[in-house]
Amino acid sequence: MKICVIGGGGAIGGYLAVMLARAGNDVTVVARGATLAAIKERGLALIMDDQPEPLVAEVKAVEKITDAETPDVVILAVKAHQVEPIIDDLAAIMGPETILIPMQNGIPWWYFQKLGGEYQDHSVETVDAGGVAKKTINPNNIIGCVVYPATFTQAPGVIRHVEGNRFPLGELDGKSTERIQKMSEMMSAASFKSPILDDIRSEIWLKLWGNMTFNPISSLTHGTLEGICQYPLTKELARNMMAEAQTIAEKLGVTFRVDIERRIAGAEKVGKHKTSMLQDLEAGRSLEIDALLGSVIELGKITQTPTPCLNTVFALTKYLDENVQASKGSLALPSVSGY
Repeated sequence: MKICVIGGGGAIGGYLAVMLARAGNDVTVVARGATLAAIKERGLALIMDDQPEPLVAEVKAVEKITDAETPDVVILAVKAHQVEPIIDDLAAIMGPETILIPMQNGIPWWYFQKLGGEYQDHSVETVDAGGVAKKTINPNNIIGCVVYPATFTQAPGVIRHVEGNRFPLGELDGKSTERIQKMSEMMSAASFKSPILDDIRSEIWLKLWGNMTFNPISSLTHGTLEGICQYPLTKELARNMMAEAQTIAEKLGVTFRVDIERRIAGAEKVGKHKTSMLQDLEAGRSLEIDALLGSVIELGKITQTPTPCLNTVFALTKYLDENVQASKGSLALPSVSGY
């Protein structure tokens, strides 16, 4: 298939691009600067613990989205706040049958599209101010996805895989279509696990349950997942945040296949791992606090659900982020996509 990976030089995008290209697909990546130069010169490399040598893929590399030919599939592997500035260019390369697979963390801009019920077609202003993406991209082109692997950019054009290979997929209306079967097969052929779900939104919430909790708490405390889950006060805070989010999600028709205690236990088992938000903080990068937590608070307002714990942690983390961005203090550590 002809695939364009926007953000293909990044951690998750690069991982996908290498594996999909090595599986025989025609892959174009959109990258910039040193990453673009490295890919053009040496290809895109992926380092995996179970492989003695880096996996190298020869991919087409372009600087501008509009330099890519109209693809069969677009994988949008950029952060939520990076979508709006490129939305017109994204729309420009999409044909009527092009499949778009957004891979942002948090509540996606398309969340209320094809949902049905009283919340049908609401905009999620926190991640899509003015509904720009919702108005520009036809929801019929979108297939939902939840990203579970952890990877990071080791050097320009070099991605290191940490763990995981799951990318569950789902049509926005929950149907099992011929095209999603084809996408699942495409991902499976590239050694990914991409089961087709009839409720992709519930899977989004299951991952978000941890992201919106442990990421900001770790940024505020500099604690690891294990430490946050073992310290009684932060564990209780995480539990209360999850309970507030669960109330919101259930009002939107979401079901959770695990309970709060099991979700916390799962995070604890990850061990002394710094979340991606803490690593971004230490590197002086902007935090994904709006997509991961601000969007949940917005859905709390839409569903008339009180969110005192979420509001408090959001306010503290947001202020922390603004202070860091103002000072631009930086420790050059890699950002791991995943937790």
